[in-house]
Amino acid sequence: MSPPADTLTAPAARVRRFTPAERWVHRTTAALMGVCIATAACLYVPQLAQLVGRRALVVTLHEWSGLALPAPVLAGLASRAFRSDLRLLNRFGHHDGAWLRAVLRRDQRADARPAGKFNAGQKIYAAWLAGATLVMLGTGLLMWFTHLTPLVWRTSATFVHDWLALTMGVVIAGHIGMALADPEARRGLRTGAVSREWAEREHTLWRP
Repeated sequence: MSPPADTLTAPAARVRRFTPAERWVHRTTAALMGVCIATAACLYVPQLAQLVGRRALVVTLHEWSGLALPAPVLAGLASRAFRSDLRLLNRFGHHDGAWLRAVLRRDQRADARPAGKFNAGQKIYAAWLAGATLVMLGTGLLMWFTHLTPLVWRTSATFVHDWLALTMGVVIAGHIGMALADPEARRGLRTGAVSREWAEREHTLWRP
């Protein structure tokens, strides 16, 4: 007895978007960033600080999770697929400008928002987050090793670190909100594959 027709066509209806290595990099980075944000909140919000206590432990977790943030990306460079995606994220084309203009006009049509494997919004987010993470790492080190720098440097580093942390929290919350609104994109990060219909609608220039 032959299997049902829908069973035969199901594998062809999905396309691979991310490899296991890429998904590991994303999950590990997200976990470390989550620890950084949670511990920062416990350090700066008095109500959380009183609830959690153990400030020395929270500080240690915050420092070491921050130091470890670049590690998943550096390890991911061993993956050819990850390096290829980094190159895609780092390149902006004419279609990215069209995508941004459509967003500003709130034009929801798929043909008005051309995108390759990553759209312009994802490229900007990735570039901004990478730069912000490096700034946070640098200012955090200045705050940690207080005996190496003059007071004015440490004061400036603290100001930048605190306000950039708040900005990162808002931006990451927006990123999570957009992910929650797109179940197929989440499925792509969870399983590595997305439906061909979604890929053709959301990333019209992508040829997996």
